[in-house]
Amino acid sequence: MDSFIGIRFKKETAKRFQTFSRTYFKSHTEAMATMLDFFFYNEISPKEKLGPTGRTIEAKLLKRINAVIAIMRDVEKTQTKPMVAMIQSLFEMEEPAKKTLIVEKKYAEEKERVRFPASRTGGRKKPALSAERQNTTNQL
Repeated sequence: MDSFIGIRFKKETAKRFQTFSRTYFKSHTEAMATMLDFFFYNEISPKEKLGPTGRTIEAKLLKRINAVIAIMRDVEKTQTKPMVAMIQSLFEMEEPAKKTLIVEKKYAEEKERVRFPASRTGGRKKPALSAERQNTTNQL
């Protein structure tokens, strides 16, 4: 069995170390050995900072994400939506209203009359034809 040696620490530091050691390790010796191995293996000093913590990285990342979202909303509002509206208006063509043809009254009246063939009239008189149609000769 290895022998123990006493090291003098301030009371507050010793209490913090004991709490840390009990949380993560079986004994104080194992905790101290693991901490020393960590610093020697990674070749760092306990006094230097390792860089940003997870919280600061997360905060910076959230700021950048919010900035990107704001840029995307601005692009959508100023570019995408107006462009889509213009393209839709080009493809949506209204059908022109059907205009009625301008027809002279005499031709319109002729179309309204119903004409029956001679065989189906059954002895009835044929409807009267207009004056222009009765003149079959090409006289002026």
